[in-house]
Amino acid sequence: MFSITVRDHLMIAHSFRGEVFGPAQRLHGATFLVDATFRRPELDDDNIVVDIGLATQELGAVVSELNYRNLDSEPDFKDTNTSTEFLAKVIADRLADRVHAGALGAGAHGLAGITVTLHESHIAWASYERDL
Repeated sequence: MFSITVRDHLMIAHSFRGEVFGPAQRLHGATFLVDATFRRPELDDDNIVVDIGLATQELGAVVSELNYRNLDSEPDFKDTNTSTEFLAKVIADRLADRVHAGALGAGAHGLAGITVTLHESHIAWASYERDL
């Protein structure tokens, strides 16, 4: 399986509901490094996984929809604990929608999957992997 990874970053505010979250039940900020890995079993006719420029651009567009937002105030996330794992899935699903819409070029239709990893720090991160 071949893959490429592009990176961006994301700054949000949010809070959690539930005793398991301890002090994170209060409003707090989070900054994530966001890695999006695109994979396919065979390279396309140009010997690439996907256009890295388009992948970078589309990841940036998806991240910008969330960046500098208080997720507690976003209608899409009403009554939702926007955990790192959950946000990785949101970003992966939004990228998948862009692949299906053609935003990453015709060669992207051969992609097999996407993995999004959100790095909370140098010692903790979460990922979501999905097929296309």
